[in-house]
Amino acid sequence: MVHSDREENKKILKESVTYLEDRGFENIHADLEGYEAPKSYIKKNSDVVITPDIVAERSGIKHYFEISIKSAKPRLLKSKWQFLDTLTRMRNQRFRIITRRGHYKFTDEMLKDLNLEKNLIKL
Repeated sequence: MVHSDREENKKILKESVTYLEDRGFENIHADLEGYEAPKSYIKKNSDVVITPDIVAERSGIKHYFEISIKSAKPRLLKSKWQFLDTLTRMRNQRFRIITRRGHYKFTDEMLKDLNLEKNLIKL
């Protein structure tokens, strides 16, 4: 999710973290109270900052999770997903997308535009 959408969707972020904890993920980093903030990446020669929604580990493998909700800035969201997908492939890590009811079509269209084939986590 884009940083400007993060404040109004804290509830969805909290539900996603709870879901991941129930699935055995550890060392969870999220922009929530009680959790450490995930590492941010800054684009050179720009003021664009990319921060994954949730970062967690399971079986020694780091997983990056993005929460997909309808956004007024789909272009920024696409570039964020593309960056995280490339980053995780380079480091042999995992990148997953969490979505909710009412946002499935938006998420599918975004993934088709990016030519990414991801199995969605549907909450």
